[in-house]
Amino acid sequence: SPGRKVLIVYAHQEPKSFNGSLKTVAVEELSKQGCSVTVSDLYAMQFEPRATRSDIVGCLHNPEEFNYGVETWEAYKRGGLSSDLVEEQKKVQEADLLIFQFPLYWFSMPAIMKGWMDRVLAQGFAYEFPDCYDSGLLKNKLALFSFTTGGSREMYTKGGISGDIRYLLWPMQHGIMHFCGVKVLAPHVCFAPEFVSEEKRKEMLVAWAQRLKTLWKEEPINCSSEWYFK
Repeated sequence: SPGRKVLIVYAHQEPKSFNGSLKTVAVEELSKQGCSVTVSDLYAMQFEPRATRSDIVGCLHNPEEFNYGVETWEAYKRGGLSSDLVEEQKKVQEADLLIFQFPLYWFSMPAIMKGWMDRVLAQGFAYEFPDCYDSGLLKNKLALFSFTTGGSREMYTKGGISGDIRYLLWPMQHGIMHFCGVKVLAPHVCFAPEFVSEEKRKEMLVAWAQRLKTLWKEEPINCSSEWYFK
């Protein structure tokens, strides 16, 4: 894996948090392997999650009626997206692997990270009809969702109160990443770190470091709905 580039998109307010530790473990472990690692620390960057007119520099394609998707697509083609987006797109473009590190909020990612998806993965950059799913524009990249939950592992099973954890991954892994052509590695879920012992949390960090050691040998998951709903 030397020479490979990794982008970690990280959403947590507190560096001393468990998510902060997971992010640090990834940076250290991957750097040790000779990968070059970039972190987009969304809260520290005060990343703007809202998709607005400000994302387009200069004149609009249609000033009469604002259509965000059309305007950002046109802006991307003429190099007229705002600098914060251009910067993130450049990081994505260069990365072989994208790691998303976050606490699960309401069965999904925090708003600041969803806003990153909404704004960065513009048409023309990440997909282009009909170039989506297997022919999405970000093919040859890998993604991995690493997150923490409030609920226990038992809660997130098919028969559990929250349903199978894989159900929640369908919109994130399939609807966003696979849509853009990205291949997805198995998610890394740390269940209920708040409610386990310090000892157990240390074990979780060690397990993540261990997994990262052989990450490049892993095969992506099967991209069909079967993986999620079988």
